Amino acid sequence: MGLLNQTQAQYYASGNSANYGDYQFVTLENIINAFMYIYVGESKIISKVSRTDVQFHAMRAIQELSYDVLKSFKSQEIEVPNNLSMILPQDYVNYIKLVRIGSDGLERVLYPASKTSDPFAITQNTDGVYQFTDTDNADGDDDTATGGDDLTEQTPSNTSESFEDITPTNYQLYDVDYSSDIEISTEGRRYGLDPQYSQINGSFFIDQLRGYIKFGAALAGKTVTLHYVSDGLGTDAEMVAHKFCEEAIYKHITYGVLSTRSNIPEYIVARYKRERFAETRKAKIRLSNIKIEEFTQVLKGMGKQIK
Repeated sequence: MGLLNQTQAQYYASGNSANYGDYQFVTLENIINAFMYIYVGESKIISKVSRTDVQFHAMRAIQELSYDVLKSFKSQEIEVPNNLSMILPQDYVNYIKLVRIGSDGLERVLYPASKTSDPFAITQNTDGVYQFTDTDNADGDDDTATGGDDLTEQTPSNTSESFEDITPTNYQLYDVDYSSDIEISTEGRRYGLDPQYSQINGSFFIDQLRGYIKFGAALAGKTVTLHYVSDGLGTDAEMVAHKFCEEAIYKHITYGVLSTRSNIPEYIVARYKRERFAETRKAKIRLSNIKIEEFTQVLKGMGKQIK
């Protein structure tokens, strides 16, 4: 008990907020060490395996579990600069949503402009001839025939520049006065609009080739937040797993090791495939964090009668 009290004193008095709440997680290194000690050895299902193989399958387990079970969701907030671009995060896999933050602190969802892009724009002379940049020789010789020159890119492209200059249309029509027959006739004119474009929050598109998010001109100087999915392997500090899914990672590693060997009976591989599925499902249920009191409170609101 004295050791526990000493540990608690160090925890609360350290002042290191990075360690707060870390007891619920187990590091990837500890998972690998435990697996090598418990699952590998004589008279065990895996008699011999290299630590490198275990590390690979452990990282793949965290990666796969991060998408659906661990929910490795992150966010970044920036003020949109004058170049109307945001660098994709280093550990970006996919975006959940991109929002503009209003003066009230609430999030307004931005919708992607799916019908535009930032293509490679070729710089041309006035007669339409392509311009090339000498990449092989510094003497300026024309090496087009030998592949020594590259096409010169025009930055920004006309497509991207036109998108950044566009001003969104206000479809809200809050200033319409319905006091006369003329104004009343404007009702219904929004019928048939595409919902992704009939909003004034702004729009964006992702330039996957260059690693940027491009915004429209209306978002210049605005605060935007990117909510995105990570694979949980961005940094060493992130390579941890919640204790609720520790067993699922062991099953992932076991199945990964056994399924890549040629001398393992198929029924053994199938057995650990089922166990991997079962443990993943159990971890997902545990991490769903459903509280019966909160669930009951929500259901009470759904039971109201509509008059």
